[in-house]
Amino acid sequence: MSPDETFEIGHTGLLVTRLGFGGAPLGGLFTSVDDHTAADAVLAAYDSGVRYYDTAPFYGHGKGEVRLGAVLRQYPRDDFTLSTKVGRVLVPAAGAIDDNSYRDTLDYNPVFDLSADGIRRSFESSLERLGLDRIDIALLHDPDDHFDQAIETAFPAMVRMRDEGLVTAIGAGMNQSEMLYEFAQRVDVDCFLLAGRYTLLDQSASKLLLPECEKRGISILLGGPYNSGILAGGEHYNYETASREMVEKKRRLDVLCAEHDVPLKAAALQFPLRQPSVACVLTGARTATEIRENVDMIGTDIPSRFWDALTEELDA
Repeated sequence: MSPDETFEIGHTGLLVTRLGFGGAPLGGLFTSVDDHTAADAVLAAYDSGVRYYDTAPFYGHGKGEVRLGAVLRQYPRDDFTLSTKVGRVLVPAAGAIDDNSYRDTLDYNPVFDLSADGIRRSFESSLERLGLDRIDIALLHDPDDHFDQAIETAFPAMVRMRDEGLVTAIGAGMNQSEMLYEFAQRVDVDCFLLAGRYTLLDQSASKLLLPECEKRGISILLGGPYNSGILAGGEHYNYETASREMVEKKRRLDVLCAEHDVPLKAAALQFPLRQPSVACVLTGARTATEIRENVDMIGTDIPSRFWDALTEELDA
């Protein structure tokens, strides 16, 4: 599979490449990254044919958007697809930065605001930080504790933005599938960014969300294909130290991959794309080396016998 193969988002005519660039590491997620290294990662992605980029105000409290926009401004705007999030506004930090996940953030704190005014202000501020003339996809970011507001104020505001031509597609980005399933039935969305819930270690989204999205023509942008790193050689699953159960599940996958001479990373990236509603996989990367490895992994030829054996393992 080529990283520059494209897939249409819903019925919008908007295209994303099958391999997308997740911008959280550019904001210093868990580990600091300098400006030069961050820029090199984006440049490497573009040079490799990646044409879909995702970011959010939350990533480095604005730093992720600033860094991504600084590189993407070098290229023709019609040559790539860009998404960012709404639902949090950045307010000047009066004291300590309220975040334990990002390192060396900008001097702002993110605050949930799902009001119509908050959605619009979030969007306009993102445009300023990115320094670009448009954002293609707006995603409501992590409304886990704000379901009623999402339905009553946030999504109606986003629909108006789409109707006005400010964005081409709207949806939500979350680490759970259950609420996205509810949104799919109640809101006219084009796509969802689903993180970590349809991977080699967790197929929970396949029960309700993915069939519903396929039925309604809603595209899935699959984030977190490595489940916070455990499928890429790390020790974390869902942003925490992996449990013994997950370590054992990963070990069995290692054995299966070794038997078929398939890199685990390649299987992790390509597995979600076998589902009809999954448009792309988004991999977060903070270095050019990580990007190039992901490009190689998504382009690795995986024999059908491996997928047959994997199905048996997952069904066991």
